[in-house]
Parts: sequence; structure tokens; C-alpha cells
Amino acid sequence: MKKIKNYIPVFLAFTPFFALAATVTTLVEKIMSILNVVIPLLIALAVVIFLWGVVQYITAGGDEEKRKEARNTMIWGIVGLFVMVAVWGLVNVLVSTFGLETTVPQVPGLP
Repeated sequence: MKKIKNYIPVFLAFTPFFALAATVTTLVEKIMSILNVVIPLLIALAVVIFLWGVVQYITAGGDEEKRKEARNTMIWGIVGLFVMVAVWGLVNVLVSTFGLETTVPQVPGLP
């Protein structure tokens, strides 16, 4: 029950978003437009994290603990970039392999 209570505020925050969507198609289009903005921002954030790790590594000098922390920051930045690019590539391979459309499909019987 506690887990459900944690998700109630999130659901309520998105309720106007769902209520304004007239059809399933417009809802999917809105989600896709949001993702088209968010994904490049996440990739940019991963690059900034990696570069911040590089700056920390260079400025650490001889302090081995700071260098280790900076190395971990660089590794997590690279892991984030790798995961995002790999998933993007996998989706594109699947779309081209199965000949899937990149547009939103029309649901039969709905306007």
C-alpha cells in the first residue's frame, strides 16, 4: 500500500496531461514530442558529467582519492552515454529490420 501512495502524487501531476489528450493518438504524439526534447538533454548531461570528471581528474594532482573519485565520475558518464546510444541504435535497427513506421499509427474506429 505504501508503494501505491508514493505514486499517487505523480499520477495526479500528470492528470491534466492525460485529460487534455482527446485521443490515444494525440497522447502518443505528445509523449513523443516530450521525449524528442528530453533525450538530447540527457545525452548532453552525460557528456557534461564525463567532462566534469575529466576536469576533476586533471585538477586532482597527486591526491589518489580525488583521482579515483574523478575516474568513477568519468566512467559513469561513459556508461550513461553508452546505454543511451546503444538503446537508440537498437531501436533504429529493429525499426529498419521489421519495416516499422516511425509515425503514430491510426487506431481503427477512432477519429
